[in-house]
Amino acid sequence: MDRLYSPTAVKLMQNRHGVQASKSLGQNFLVDGNIVDKIVEGAEIREGDLVLEIGPGMGVITAAAAEQAARVVAVEIDKRLIPVLEETLAEFDNVKVIQGDVLKTDLEAVINEAREEYGKPFTGVRIMGNLPYYITTPIIMGILEKFGPTLGRSEEGLQCVFMVQKEVAVRMAAGPGGKDYGALSVAVSYYSEPELVTDVSREVFLPRPAVDSAVIRLRVRKEKPVEVKDEKLFFAVVKAGFGQRRKTLLNSLTGLLGFEKSKVSEILESAGIDGIRRAETLSLEEFARIADGFYDAK
Repeated sequence: MDRLYSPTAVKLMQNRHGVQASKSLGQNFLVDGNIVDKIVEGAEIREGDLVLEIGPGMGVITAAAAEQAARVVAVEIDKRLIPVLEETLAEFDNVKVIQGDVLKTDLEAVINEAREEYGKPFTGVRIMGNLPYYITTPIIMGILEKFGPTLGRSEEGLQCVFMVQKEVAVRMAAGPGGKDYGALSVAVSYYSEPELVTDVSREVFLPRPAVDSAVIRLRVRKEKPVEVKDEKLFFAVVKAGFGQRRKTLLNSLTGLLGFEKSKVSEILESAGIDGIRRAETLSLEEFARIADGFYDAK
C-alpha cells in the first residue's frame, strides 16, 4: 500500500471502510509527507517519551510518532475510524487507541495508565494533534490549565505540538503591540513558550479546508513567568482588558470587581501603568501588576 499520507492511500482506506470525512467533526486528512515530518520533528520526540495524540484520523502522524516514542496513546472521537486505525497501526506494539471525546476523557488517568504499563517515568510527555478548528481553543487551554502546573513542572515535563488554523496559531504566538495579540496570546504565554513551526497550505488536506493551517509548538514552562496573588483575577483582568480592544485600560477595567473609574485609576497609577494605554500594549508582567493591584484593593 502507498504511504499513509498519500491521497491514493487515504482514498483506498475510505473506500475499504466506507468512511468519508465528517464535516461536523471538522475532519481533514493530511496528505503530505513533508508536513508529517515537520510535525514530528517539531515535537522533538525522544525514544523514552510518551506521545498523547488527539484526533489521529487515519494514523499518519501516529505511525510516524510510534517510530520514535516509547509509547503512543491516541484519542479518536470518530468510532468509524477505529477499524481504520487498527489496520494502519497494526505493525506497532507501542500504540494504544482510545475511542472517545478528548474534552470528556480523563487525560491524567490515560497518562498514568501508560506510565504504569511502561513501568517507569517517561523521559518526557508530548501532546500533539491535528485539531478541528471549531474546538481548538478549548482543547489547548484545557490541556495547559490542567497540566501546566503539574506535568509541565514535573521531571518528565510537557511539550505540545498542534496543527491549527493559521490565524489562531499566529494569535497564540503573538507578542505585545500588534493586532494579533489578545487574551489568547496572554493565556498561552502564561503557561508556555509558543513558537510557530511551519505554515501548512490548505492544499495538503483531503478534503481541502477553506483556510490555511500552521503548526505551533508550546514548550510548557517549568516555572511561572510571573507571580500573581490570584490567578483567576489575573485572567479576569486580561479578559476585561481585551473585552473592547479600542477602549483605554481605564475604561475597559472600570466596573471590574465593581470598582468605579476613580478607583481603577488609582490601581493603574500604583501599578505604574498609564490609563490611556490599551491592553494590546501590556506585557505579562504589567497585567500581573494590575491584577495584584485589584487584589490588594478588594
